[in-house]
Amino acid sequence: MVVWDSGALTNPDVRHVDVDGALLQPDVRYEWSVDVRTAEGSASASSWFHRGLTHDDQWHGAQWIAGWSDGALLGSQRPAPVLLGRLNLTHAPEDDAARLYVAAGGHTAVRINGKDADLGAVVPGFTDYDVRVQYVAAHVGRLLRRGDNIVSLELGRGFYGPLARSTWDWHIAPWHGEPTARCMLVVDTTHGPTRLVTDDSWEVVDGGTLRDDPFAGEDYDAAADRTLWPESSERPERRRPAVVVAGPRGRLEHQRQQPQRVIDRIPPDRIERTAPDVLLAHYPRLVSGWVEVAPPGDQPSRLRLDYGERLTAARTPDNLDTHGYFDGRFQVDEVAFPAVAADNVRDWHPRFGYRGFSWVQVTGWPEERGAGLPAPEKLSALVVHNDVASRAEFTCSEPSLVELHALVRRTILVNLHDLPTDTPTYEKNGWTGDGMLGAEMMLRNFDTQQLLAKWLDDIADTTRHTGLPAVIAPHGGWRADWTPTPTWNAAFPLLAWWLRVYGGDDRPMLRHYDALLRHARLEHDRTDGGIATTTLGDWVSPEADPGGGNPPEDLRVAATAYVYRILRTVMRIALVLGRRDDARELSGRARDVRDAFRRTFVSATGAVRGADEETFRQTHQVLALRFGLVPRSLQARTAAGLAADVRARGDHLNTGALGTKYLLPVLSRHGYAREALSVAVNPTYPGWGHWLQHGATTLWEHWAPESRSRGHYFLGTVDDWLFEDVAGIRPASPGWRTFDVAPTLTHLLDHAAARLQTPLGDAAVSWYHEDRRVVLEVEVPVGAVARLRVPGADGRRLGPGRHRLELAGPSG
Repeated sequence: MVVWDSGALTNPDVRHVDVDGALLQPDVRYEWSVDVRTAEGSASASSWFHRGLTHDDQWHGAQWIAGWSDGALLGSQRPAPVLLGRLNLTHAPEDDAARLYVAAGGHTAVRINGKDADLGAVVPGFTDYDVRVQYVAAHVGRLLRRGDNIVSLELGRGFYGPLARSTWDWHIAPWHGEPTARCMLVVDTTHGPTRLVTDDSWEVVDGGTLRDDPFAGEDYDAAADRTLWPESSERPERRRPAVVVAGPRGRLEHQRQQPQRVIDRIPPDRIERTAPDVLLAHYPRLVSGWVEVAPPGDQPSRLRLDYGERLTAARTPDNLDTHGYFDGRFQVDEVAFPAVAADNVRDWHPRFGYRGFSWVQVTGWPEERGAGLPAPEKLSALVVHNDVASRAEFTCSEPSLVELHALVRRTILVNLHDLPTDTPTYEKNGWTGDGMLGAEMMLRNFDTQQLLAKWLDDIADTTRHTGLPAVIAPHGGWRADWTPTPTWNAAFPLLAWWLRVYGGDDRPMLRHYDALLRHARLEHDRTDGGIATTTLGDWVSPEADPGGGNPPEDLRVAATAYVYRILRTVMRIALVLGRRDDARELSGRARDVRDAFRRTFVSATGAVRGADEETFRQTHQVLALRFGLVPRSLQARTAAGLAADVRARGDHLNTGALGTKYLLPVLSRHGYAREALSVAVNPTYPGWGHWLQHGATTLWEHWAPESRSRGHYFLGTVDDWLFEDVAGIRPASPGWRTFDVAPTLTHLLDHAAARLQTPLGDAAVSWYHEDRRVVLEVEVPVGAVARLRVPGADGRRLGPGRHRLELAGPSG
């Protein structure tokens, strides 16, 4: 039976079609098909989806349950509770005839009849639990059997219920409580659905995880893990009734982003023994995840694993908390194995958190006579992050740029943990400025549309009290006051806009329009005659402390530039959504800020300078040019001054995170591609080439080798330039309906190429030299148009298909 039909849609801008959700029933499988007719031919496709749960009553009485009531432990550490539910079936079902829905305050590891339910690693995702709580779902019929079935939910604290103090106040977040879960298992039978829901009939046993904390790590005792023993040996006196609790206050919603999973397994590339019972393992690149360890021998053992991104002077992993961010230890796991003859001994890895590391020290590994070092696979690193597919490829004739692109991709991935974190090691926070700077390269390189749409919801959640975004999202009530921060707050409108540009999706900005409008007005209202300020400027410029800090410059310049961009971006959103009165208002506000910026900071020579500045600041020029704040008559002089400063510094940048994103594109598009390339490949400090000279496998938080983090992406926005200027492909309208082909380095490199998956299909650009001419190859997907922005063919438009053009060779 057809429950919905879109009919024929002739609008060429249609990229997605929303189905009326009221027509669809919860927990029901629907099949769909689509037929497409274009000038290039016809196509059809079909598939299916299972409708999730959208209202509380669809959980059929499932309650939040826990191992103990909130407050009962008064902050003491207890073993992770394992909730046990039982369901008797007369027949074993097909896989898709049984669905499991699980929500949690914290995280849960789910097993059915002792087998992993394969929901992902560290699930569900982290949110503001007072607003939204994610649930995960899976088909699990293959794990069920005729007769008794046991569902076990082991609960981890995550950011819902950490006990140790952290500087971000997660331990006293408004939602803070004991880890809890809400679950429903639905099995289709000939007599209708049979359900198992969490309630007071469930039981609890203490699991083998004795401690878990997102920063401190986990402790595990295999001998104490009752869930590993056969059910027949489980003693009833070890079980106790589950406790029904109020649970998180937020509304339940399906986890829209791809789950975190174990993506790869990497053995150490070297192991050495630094003491009789101590091993030091190094991995070929920095990863996020954990180490899986096997029992070191046939006798009982206790191992301690210390993780770090680099080594201290004493050649131990650097997991020292020099800033006093946490109480207690940092990035440490401890595991106790009984004798290997025990039935429940198996390899172990953490379940409820991830570490950032390239070094691991293992203490307690016995030195057996004649045994030497353990096999590398006994200390494998398991790489964990959201399971996002790759969407882009880049290459060129300059090897260092190809290597830099690989580093960018690795660093993005190690920071995808249901939100874009700043580092997988030290903070694990969704800093809004960091995510804003990296969002375009995330959307370009990987299928992060839904992950970033989820994070946009997280940012919007932080505005509900004051109207202004917080500097981290989710936000647990961190008491530090960073305001004002328009430079970081700009993530809110820019991310909403980029989800439209790269994914062709208007829904996020429509969903948050009222909050976006309120935010834009507030940012303008907080200015002093159109001039803004910020506590977070062009963070980690070369002169700043390697531990983090602002540059020696007038912070009002960047702050005012970003207030202007906030206003202009929300104005564009208003126009798209048909809110013309709002758009006129925002245009006027933006004009006031632009005029104030020009009066205050732009000189008659075109130089952009703040008050009492002793040195020329590249970021001032870059932001003013990129955001359209320099009068057109002065732009050439501003760009010339920027290029001259780059040359005067020996082809070096002096930008922090804000300026670095736009430095090379601004230089390239104003006729200074040679300077841009020289900065990009310069092997000396400061710059990306300097990192490569020091053996970087991922990007650093600061230009200096003393940088705190070696897994930080926000200085890696050179990747934008690699695609948009080196290869020369950039979106020109939402969803890549139109894209520009504009390579700017054809006279400096031998070749470059890029390919991207767009909502319309693959788009690709490749150029190379042949017989003193530049050969340009362009692939345009059906429904798109490529606009050439190259000498000799400027303005030419290419329709769907593969095109090859020969252009005049470079002149210099």
